[in-house]
Formats: sequence, structure tokens, C-alpha cells
Amino acid sequence: MILGYARVSTEDQSLDAQVEALKAAGVERIYGEKISGSKMVRPELDRLLDQLRPGDVIVVAKYDRLSRSLQDLLMIVDTIRSKGAGFRSLAEDIDTTTPSGRLVFHVFASIAQFERERIAERTKEGLAAARRRGRVGGRPPALSKERRAEVQRMRDHEGRSVAELARLFQVSPNTIRRA
Repeated sequence: MILGYARVSTEDQSLDAQVEALKAAGVERIYGEKISGSKMVRPELDRLLDQLRPGDVIVVAKYDRLSRSLQDLLMIVDTIRSKGAGFRSLAEDIDTTTPSGRLVFHVFASIAQFERERIAERTKEGLAAARRRGRVGGRPPALSKERRAEVQRMRDHEGRSVAELARLFQVSPNTIRRA
């Protein structure tokens, strides 16, 4: 049986393009889910792997739909192979039912892992460069330095409660405690 797996990372995204590609490739049954590929628990993928029989072939539109990490991808493809089934990726024209297809699969998987690591590295470098220029990421503080000093003064010298200060400055009690 030819089985398909389609995945997008968020609820906002659509599986439609992948489903169409899988149907055009002759897939008989499609398992789809909206969940990050980095998640270890993917119910539909688990269901698909549980129902796999010798001679079946799992087809994906792109191999990164199966997994975002090289280790996980290799483990999943090994599970598929151990059940006597094959794996095909339409975009990369990978077919692990042949020795050359397995070689190409491993090369592509390694390149994808390398690219993800480079992206993470560049992101860290960019954040570090921004910090050196005085830019700090994240949400701006709820209270400015002056307002924090005012909170401290009102708390220490006037004896105002955390709840009262939170209402007065229109912030959460935890923000007042941190100030």
C-alpha cells in the first residue's frame, strides 16, 4: 500500500498543497497533522508507523515534513525499513527502496541538518551583535527605570502594598515584586 504523510508546523498553515501532491503520486491513504517537526510525539505519524506492513511505501512531499532533525529522520526511516517498507520523498526524488536512493537520502538529510545548525548559529551571532550595539531583544520592561524607583520609594517609605501599587501603575503584582 502507498501511504502518505503530510505535516505543517502550525494550525494557521494548510496541508492542501502536500495532500494534492501526495494524491497525484498515487497515495492511497494520507495521514496529516499540524504539529512541529521537532516534536517527538506526533500522533498521526505514530499511527502511520504502527499500521505499516511489509511492502508498503511511505510518501512525503518533502523529506523535512517527516522530521526536522537528522537523528529523528534517520530513526524514522530505519523504523520504516525494519518493517519491510520503503520511503519516498517527492520533491527530492528520494526512494529508499534502492541502494542509490538510500545514499541520496543520507546526503540530503545531512545537508538539511547542517543548514538548520547554520541558521541557529547565524541567529545567535545576530543577537550577540545587536546586544553589542545596545539593542536588547524581547518585550520592553513594563516599568521604566524611573517608575521602578518610584515603586520602590512608595513601597519602602509609604508602606503601600503590592496589590495597591499594581493597581496604581496598572501592572501585575509580579511586576511590582520584581521592581
